Amino acid sequence: MNLPASAPIESLAALEPPAPTVLRDRVDDAIDRAIAERRLIGAVVLIARDGVPVYHRAAGLADRESDRLMREDAIFLLASVTKPFVAAAAMKLAEQGRIDLDAPVTQWLPRFRPRLADGTAPAISLRQLLSHTSGLSYRFGEAPGGDYDTLDISDGFDQPGLGIEENLRRIGEAQLRFPPGQGFKYSIGIDVLGEAIARATGTPLPKLIEELITAPLSLRDTGFHIADHRRTATPYTDGVAADGSRRPARMLDGATVPLFDTVLRYAPSRLENPASYPSGGAGMAGTAADVLTLLETLREGGGAILQRESVAAMMREQVPASIEGLDPGWGYGYGWAVLNDPLATNTPQSPGTIAWGGVYGHSWFVDPQRRLSVVALTNTAIEGMQGEFTIDLRDAVYAGLDAD
Repeated sequence: MNLPASAPIESLAALEPPAPTVLRDRVDDAIDRAIAERRLIGAVVLIARDGVPVYHRAAGLADRESDRLMREDAIFLLASVTKPFVAAAAMKLAEQGRIDLDAPVTQWLPRFRPRLADGTAPAISLRQLLSHTSGLSYRFGEAPGGDYDTLDISDGFDQPGLGIEENLRRIGEAQLRFPPGQGFKYSIGIDVLGEAIARATGTPLPKLIEELITAPLSLRDTGFHIADHRRTATPYTDGVAADGSRRPARMLDGATVPLFDTVLRYAPSRLENPASYPSGGAGMAGTAADVLTLLETLREGGGAILQRESVAAMMREQVPASIEGLDPGWGYGYGWAVLNDPLATNTPQSPGTIAWGGVYGHSWFVDPQRRLSVVALTNTAIEGMQGEFTIDLRDAVYAGLDAD
């Protein structure tokens, strides 16, 4: 990025060329419709092309009840937007020889030995945790009443004050869904990985991410804490009233949001409780500008944080799209999904595009072929992660770029 990550995002206007007219108008329309229809309360959308910002906007409200406007340097609870930061840190440690991704996690977490249905406890490697091929799951990925539910396993964005030792104990008592390396299931494994690399280095995970990722990139607003409460975006849960109108509700601890056949459980106050463990899969807070800086750094080859070979491995399909549990056309790399067949999923994105999101209402993607990065952080779950807005925004970006 041409702008230092620590600089106020408002200063972009003085440093960049005007946004292409069609791109600006189409993206504005996608955002405006989502807010007018009450699908979103507020959003920050940033777009970079060839490392240059070509669009930036804060829209709607950061806090509806106080009429506080959204600002471009707003701080959001990131949920799974945390994963690229932790994945990059794990790859850096592997580069440095401080961890071996193929070593069993028991090398650092000797008591973590979840079992298969037959009672055996197979070895789980750090690489399998990183690629979601460990056999673990998420509570929100399981039907209510199952073992993840009865064991009260935290997904990393609920249960303020829960420590990592207790959550590891709970996870370890749940049955593995398949032998490690023989399937794919999006899982709490990145939380396990985060604690393993912390113990491998003798450094708490928040400090490790700071040393390896955020400090080298000058990302002062992103970490396992809220850097400035005055800029925090209040989270909301997307909802439909009895009359069919949209009316997102202010999210409080204990809020639940339906997701397919299960529910997401939230506790926005989690980061305020110092006893909460630092969730490697969902525990960070930060700004859209910081997320964009990380993604652009990786798109350009790793910069100050990683070697090109490590970035190439992260962006390569480590889990093929043919594996059950992945959406059509998408495989999985390290920290995100990897697109291998745009036709299968009806997207204008190029093969090799990487993408993911976060359950507080976020989405992002990087299209290396088009030298394009898009970050959309919203305060409305889960519309901002996988609702109509994400499709409208994606299509507006490509239509705008192709028209200008």
